[in-house]
Amino acid sequence: MQLTLWTYEGPPHIGAMRIATAMRGVHYVLHAPQGDTYADLLFTMIERRDRRPPVTYTTFQARDLGSDTATLLQDAVRAAYEIHKPEAMLVGASCTAELLQDDPGGLARALDLPLPVIALELPAYQKKENWGAGETFYRLVRTLASAGVLPPGQKRAPRADGQAPSCNILGPTALGFRHRDDVLEVRKLLEQLGIEVRVVAPLGASPADLARLGEADFNVVMYPEIARPAAEWLRTAHGQPYTSVVPIGVGATRAFITEVAGLAGVDATAALAAGNARLPWYSRSVDSTYLTGKRVFIFGDASHALAAARIASEELGFQVVGLGTYSRELARDVRAAAQQYGLEALITDDYLEVEARVAELQPELVLGTQMERHIAKRLGIPCAVISAPVHVQDFPARYAPQMGWEGANVIFDTWVQPLMMGLEEHLLQMFRGDFEFHEDAAPSHLGAGAQRAAPAPEPEMVAVAPAEASVAAASPEAVPGVAPAATGAATAPAAANAATWAPEAERELQKIPFFVRGKARRNTELYASTRSVALITVETLYEAKAHFKR
Repeated sequence: MQLTLWTYEGPPHIGAMRIATAMRGVHYVLHAPQGDTYADLLFTMIERRDRRPPVTYTTFQARDLGSDTATLLQDAVRAAYEIHKPEAMLVGASCTAELLQDDPGGLARALDLPLPVIALELPAYQKKENWGAGETFYRLVRTLASAGVLPPGQKRAPRADGQAPSCNILGPTALGFRHRDDVLEVRKLLEQLGIEVRVVAPLGASPADLARLGEADFNVVMYPEIARPAAEWLRTAHGQPYTSVVPIGVGATRAFITEVAGLAGVDATAALAAGNARLPWYSRSVDSTYLTGKRVFIFGDASHALAAARIASEELGFQVVGLGTYSRELARDVRAAAQQYGLEALITDDYLEVEARVAELQPELVLGTQMERHIAKRLGIPCAVISAPVHVQDFPARYAPQMGWEGANVIFDTWVQPLMMGLEEHLLQMFRGDFEFHEDAAPSHLGAGAQRAAPAPEPEMVAVAPAEASVAAASPEAVPGVAPAATGAATAPAAANAATWAPEAERELQKIPFFVRGKARRNTELYASTRSVALITVETLYEAKAHFKR
């Protein structure tokens, strides 16, 4: 056990709460001390749900430890049933109550209540939240969808002629990163293929819905961390195949449509042609000048980290310099992906290790969780959130999926905005004090007659050394107070002995953004004239750049 200020995942009973809160007609009785009721705030404050989670706590106190805590648990189970009348009940213990070894499941079953009681044995000191959510969903599915299980060796009967293909959508939960909107986007893709969605679970499903999971032809696994254990059991018990592609990004969405069409036996051509993602064009447009080759560090849950690495590398032209996850159950997948980028994956749940790696790599963009947002802010690096854990701002009121075509558009905006804001700040720094763009200059479209009076220059010398300027970043003639020997005295020879540009230098000059190209030309010509250089070459251009950066 490790004492920490932040944690990527809560204990496994928080994962069980996410499943219970996502569903209808399910109640969770949690054997826990009084302090563990803090978990309600995760849903009401951070996710902004309009009602409390369906959880009853035994809330034993220190004085109860000397008496019969088992009776306290049974009283809580009985009261939860009488008050809430659920269709199914989950019973488990928090990490603290686990030490009492009261056997909540056995005690609840002894009450012989007229509903399914699913006992949860979640090892709080070995496993974490996502595993707890996956295990809870698996236990619910295995208990409630047991009718119609195929005998060993028997294959599923083929779909009847003329019957539309159908599927279930598995994985979305409460407190999930954009799960609500991802479901809508995946539904759209399936509807375009003519596939009927029978059940979405656990989000919005009831125990009766889980009982008919076996009716569908196949299952769509949206989040492997949550849904893969249940999907594996459904494949064995009901003969239902399940999808392996998570449709985050343009390429993955196309692959998902193709995979689903294959499972359903339908033609994917129309659905593929209907794609309306703007990410591919935007990443090839003028914005790509500021995107290509950007060094990016990625960390999050395995599904979102893998998708982010693929999008960054294949769809936006970024260079992935770091990749990692806190999802140890899927660490093998992340390690394999990291090897494709020539990297060693960072598998850890210690945010201090992540911070040290980010500080070491000094990327130009960090894609991570709420914790990486704080880390990047401290280090002065642009950041975008791609994965849980997240805070309230990442449960927006607007439609903001991560999956499907619209998800690709949201991802482009979310990732590129921090980079463009960084560019904007860089340009403001670059042009501060410029004779055209200083803070007292009138708007250029009003003409020279509208020019405001510039402030009187300070008599002392000023040093000009922008951190990351181009050749145009610091023109001596544009900065008030620079010594006359560096400006006025050098300008006359420049006008009298204008240097000639070599063709290759002109071509190199054209690579400089248009809004600073003229300034770069003036600086280079000034540098050449003061050194009696008759022919400006590429070398002269870069020598001038180095000179004016000092």
